[in-house]
Amino acid sequence: MNMAFRHSLPLLELDVLKTFVAIAETGNFTNAAERVHRTPSAVSMQIKKLEEMLNGALFLRDARSVSLTPRGEVLLTYARRLLALNNETVARFLLPDLNGSVRLGVVDDIAEWVLPNVLKAFAQCYPNIMVDVRIANSGVLRKLVDERRIDIAIYNQCCGDTDGSELLLRETLVWAGARCGSAYLRDPLPVSMWDDGCPWRVSAVKALEKAGRAYRIALLSAHTSAQKAALRADLAVAPLPRYLLSPELVALGEADGMPPLDDNQIAMCVIEDATPPITALAVHVRDAFRAIASGEWTAERAKDAA
Repeated sequence: MNMAFRHSLPLLELDVLKTFVAIAETGNFTNAAERVHRTPSAVSMQIKKLEEMLNGALFLRDARSVSLTPRGEVLLTYARRLLALNNETVARFLLPDLNGSVRLGVVDDIAEWVLPNVLKAFAQCYPNIMVDVRIANSGVLRKLVDERRIDIAIYNQCCGDTDGSELLLRETLVWAGARCGSAYLRDPLPVSMWDDGCPWRVSAVKALEKAGRAYRIALLSAHTSAQKAALRADLAVAPLPRYLLSPELVALGEADGMPPLDDNQIAMCVIEDATPPITALAVHVRDAFRAIASGEWTAERAKDAA
């Protein structure tokens, strides 16, 4: 009796899938090569072999960047699932005791900008640890750590503040307004602000009072989405870190009649006697901001990878 013969399917290599995901998330072979610690030529060879194995192109290439083909988009879903399963499996045997939960507090803008990348990387390494996230303003978060009601706080500080916290990043504060808007020309100046505990508000008020510029509070909100909505509608201007600018917003400077602002500091505070899960998350936070400071990770890449 004749029996049908079926060839064995090839096995996908996790290292190659990791490279494939890195290219998809960075949009660039060179940046992906840096992330996976390989040369660009080695990365290109990996993808060439992967495309040959799967019998079709995975990326559309041009002079500046690459994008996924429909076949590549399908593979990306499978690749992320396979890598996550691998991490979960390895952690089950190598890190059996590293579980539990971490209470993380972040301000609204950092939650939008950096948190997706941090949580994604952390979950891949420590799938058995639950992260309980709380969003609040900087003053509240610092107090919650002191009261041991949260384990880690990531928050904003006025430039030069020292409260025993760890400095993660120093960023430029700018006056933001609608592209082609006119709010900055009005008198008194309409300003969108946070509450009294916001260091951006402290910097803005100090700068305006020093310059003798009359102003009024046109919008009061602790949420960056509401702030940006007011700016896009040209209802007001607002002090924002440069990383929060979007194509609809522009930075206004002294040439526009706006006084210079202090820099913004992003700080982290961790409770004393931190448990291993807390320490592990703190390490991931440091790594994320180190990548941002070096230019390896940007706000746009963070949005694309989220």
